[in-house]
Amino acid sequence: MILSGGEIFGDIPKTTNWTKIEQIHKGWSSDSKYHIITDNGEQLLLRISPLAQYEAKEKEYDIVCKYATLGFEMSRPIAFGKCNNDQWVYMLLSWVEGEDLETALPRLTTTQQYEIGIQAGEILRKIHSIPLDPSDIPSATKIPKKIKQLERYVDCTSRIHGDEIAIAFVKDNIHKIWSKPPVYQHGDFHPGNLIFTPNMGVGVIDFNRWEVGDPYEEFYKLQSFGVEVSIPYCIGEITGYFNGEIPPEFWEVLAVYVAHSSLFSIKWAEQFGEADISGMVERCEKTFIHYDSFHRTIPTWYEE
Repeated sequence: MILSGGEIFGDIPKTTNWTKIEQIHKGWSSDSKYHIITDNGEQLLLRISPLAQYEAKEKEYDIVCKYATLGFEMSRPIAFGKCNNDQWVYMLLSWVEGEDLETALPRLTTTQQYEIGIQAGEILRKIHSIPLDPSDIPSATKIPKKIKQLERYVDCTSRIHGDEIAIAFVKDNIHKIWSKPPVYQHGDFHPGNLIFTPNMGVGVIDFNRWEVGDPYEEFYKLQSFGVEVSIPYCIGEITGYFNGEIPPEFWEVLAVYVAHSSLFSIKWAEQFGEADISGMVERCEKTFIHYDSFHRTIPTWYEE
């Protein structure tokens, strides 16, 4: 969704104090996003969504309010409501100053990358520590959904050579996921949604994919998007989350999520075109190498 024109900001309080409005085109979200600068130099993030998403966005804002109590740097909630004569939904958040981790990490030393990963893992552990509202607990696990997604990959035209072992691995081990109590998830926790702040800390943005689910599911994107940026960071995130005591079952469950996502992401990318399909195929092939075509559950990049 791309919007333009100042009329869409009508009904949002204090817009007369905004001196700069710059649209943000980065990311996969369907929201329209804007970087706002006020007359006193304050920086804000504005997200605009269709009115049909009002209830979902109201719930998202409520979840962001929960996360904001945890004490880490993040896009903090400021205001929520309808705008432009009730035609759109807006969410106003604080701006996290800094640079995306995916571009900042490669310039840091190996030790610094690892320490940033430790910080990120500790933040993720805090997010998962929030007590669940009973009404937010799902009535079913994601196992049926994951199986259907795997079937969609099996039936697609973009299958890759040698995928049979990975497919069988998922089918044989899918029962292992959702063995831990569900938690509030960030939903898209990887270096592209984390900020390297001026004080060499970690800031968290983009909570629009939040959900309630298996805490171990949050880690499969280390393989998808983290390893290609910084292996020390990925090791640090896992170490920080578990405070150095990684339970053996974590690797077994994570391998199932990784195998599933590496395959289904190829099918998912079909909606975006050949360039995105090729990117996911390349990531999948690298994953097969790291997991020895899923004859192992701990990836080589971690043990090396």
